[in-house]
Amino acid sequence: MSIAAAAQTITTPTTSSSSSGQNALASLSGNFQDFLGMLLTQLQNQDPTSPMDANEFTSELVQFSGVEQQINTNNALTQLISLTQSGQILQASAMTGKTVQFTSTQMPLQNSSGSVSFNATAPGSAQVTISNGAGATLLQSTVSTVAGNNTFTWNGQDANGNQWPDGAYTVAVTSGGASVPFSVSGTVSGVVNNNGTLDLQVGAETTPFSSVQSVSG
Repeated sequence: MSIAAAAQTITTPTTSSSSSGQNALASLSGNFQDFLGMLLTQLQNQDPTSPMDANEFTSELVQFSGVEQQINTNNALTQLISLTQSGQILQASAMTGKTVQFTSTQMPLQNSSGSVSFNATAPGSAQVTISNGAGATLLQSTVSTVAGNNTFTWNGQDANGNQWPDGAYTVAVTSGGASVPFSVSGTVSGVVNNNGTLDLQVGAETTPFSSVQSVSG
């Protein structure tokens, strides 16, 4: 059997994570030893009048080396990503207890208080609508607005004066029948690693860092 034919029977593993990378490297090492064993056997038993082509097994050695380097590179990148994410989590944890303003249609109600902010180009009025998870309207409030930033604070009570528990509630702001862009505020209660993306836990609401507009407190 030629070295090229023997090498075709050896499986070259791939890697997608740190553990699988280690398994692939171990498998490659075992295959490499098998390959060297076959190479030495063939060299010992080759026909002196028709020696094997040195370029053939040299090419196979280069291929094994290239795969090994790729596996090691993938392992290093996986470890680097893990360390980076760990550092980001430590930095993000410093935001716990801070008040953040972020874009979301879900307003966190914390300690019976939630707030929504929006801008108006001129004095007038706007309607703030708050609904529960089932889509039922709890409160529709018409508020007077000033030119610039406006803030509406909800105490967790519906139109009938019933107190609703802390949680995430759907909010909408309209003016003149048109939707108005807004943001909501809340206190950061934790940090969540969501498939490699760091999200802030604000009461019952989870929001990505990219949605945060300001931090205070």
